[in-house]
Order: sequence, then C-alpha cells, then structure tokens
Amino acid sequence: MPIATRTSPLALAQTRDVQARLARAHGEKEPEESFPILGLTTTGDKITDRALLLAGGKGLFTKELERALLDRKARFAVHSMKDVPTTLPEGLEIACVLEREDPRDTLLTRDGISRIEDLPEGATLGTASIRRQSQALALRPDLNIVLLRGNVDTRLEKLRSGEMDATFLARAGLRRLGREQGGLPPLELSAVIPAPAQGAVGIEICSDDDEARKALEPLNHLTTQICIAAERGFLQALDGSCRTPIAAHATLDDLEIHLRGEALTPDGSKRWANETRTQLPELDPGAARLLGYELGLEVKRAGGDALARIVAETG
Repeated sequence: MPIATRTSPLALAQTRDVQARLARAHGEKEPEESFPILGLTTTGDKITDRALLLAGGKGLFTKELERALLDRKARFAVHSMKDVPTTLPEGLEIACVLEREDPRDTLLTRDGISRIEDLPEGATLGTASIRRQSQALALRPDLNIVLLRGNVDTRLEKLRSGEMDATFLARAGLRRLGREQGGLPPLELSAVIPAPAQGAVGIEICSDDDEARKALEPLNHLTTQICIAAERGFLQALDGSCRTPIAAHATLDDLEIHLRGEALTPDGSKRWANETRTQLPELDPGAARLLGYELGLEVKRAGGDALARIVAETG
C-alpha cells in the first residue's frame, strides 16, 4: 500500500514515522515492502525564488500527492495539515490525524534572543509566511521583513551566514528532524498564535478506499483531530489561504474546547481576535469544526470591510 509524500527532509521524516506506525499496527516486519514510500516533488517545492502567495497559495504542496491517490499510484498521502486546503478535491478525505507535536513557533537568532520584543531596532527577520510577517510586525513595526524560502536546514544556514538576524520555524518540525534548536524556548501563544493545524500530520485517502481507512484506524488521535477541525473551521469561515494572515489554536480538556483565533493585516497594523471556551456535546470533529466556523464568522464580522478587502486581495 504505497504512501505518497513530498521529498523534503521533514516530509520524509513524517512519512517514515507513518510507515513505521502502520507496520507496527498491522504486524508487518518489512515496512518498505508493505508500505513503500513514493516520493514526489510538488509545485510548492519547485518555487524557491518568490513567496508562495504569489504562486497560488494553499494546495501547492498537496496537488501532486492527491493526483497520485486519484490515479491509484498511492493509497495514502501524508501531509503537514497546515498545508492542506479546507476544501479537498472530490473523492478524497483526511482519514487519520496523528497526535500533534508542539504547535508553537520558535524564534531563531544568531544572538540567542528568543522573544520578538527583544530583537534590535530595525532587525532583519526572514520568513515566507504572511502570518508570521504580520504577527511580527504587530509586535515590532520597525522590523525589516525579507523573504526566506527553503527547507529547515536551508533556513538555518541562511541565518548562520548572516543574511538575516532572525527567523521563525515551527517547533514541531525542528523536533521531528532532531535539530538541537527544537529544545529552544517556543514563542508563547499569548504573543504568537500558530497557523491553523500547525504541528499536526494528516493522512489522506480516496473516499472509496475502505481498506486504507481501516488500516489507519489504530493511528488516529481523536483529540488532535477535534482540535484541528476547530482551527480549520475558523480558517474556512474567513475564506483563508496561506495568502491571508490567519492564526488559530485549540486545546481540548474532556469535552471543553478552548479555541482562539485571529486575522491580521499584512503589515500587522490591525488585528481582529476572539476566543471561546465551550462544552462540546460529544467528541465529534464535526461539532468542533462548526464551533470554529462560528468563531471565524464573528471575527469576520468584526473585521468588516477592512478584513474583507484583505481576503479579496490575497485569497
């Protein structure tokens, strides 16, 4: 049962983890034979000279993997859920979500500074994320933001070489790759809310592939599934893509879900935020998604015409 994945070091690390989990769950002693990995280069991987928002936004890291599913070249496709559009192609579904890693961002600097507020006046911060750009400028309008693309090691090398003073990386990715920077203190959620579904790995299948769905059942983490359903519902309500500065994070305690979310202007000058603590009627991702959608609508109403213009210009 082949597994489709991007060929970046992080994507391969995540996919090998899925492969090992599937093999353990089903008593397979030869993971490579039972669940071979199909590495694919996506459109997003090919674009290194400009921000993804200029090339189409979300879907750039998933389309080729989804085509492999639909063409029956693969039975599973492994994704970082923050890269997955809220609306999937017809005939496909996310059938499994692994337990989420720490979803917070980490600020990396050459000077060991761990807070945006402590960066020098006019410091250069590299990022390809419109969300991170907006959140950084909301805290520090004086920062000089430059485009930084590439995989984790490429970004770390550009930081070491002095091309910039600081950058953001997801703590989950650093930890999954075993990088020492994964042990640095993350940015607190009170300062920087992560991207919706950041830190979560999802596995997509064809909706009519009951065998694949059943094979994934032992791997699914319901708490993570519910939390990212709420976050993705928030994103969907705001018509968001990776070209729109939107952040959301949810936690679940028994049946109580705590969801916070925000939308920003690209320059960080305006921010519309809201949060809710609500008892879910049951442990149901559908109920969580509806809750997130409703909170997103509240933020959308609060942003009014100003927020609508941002979505229209970047969506």
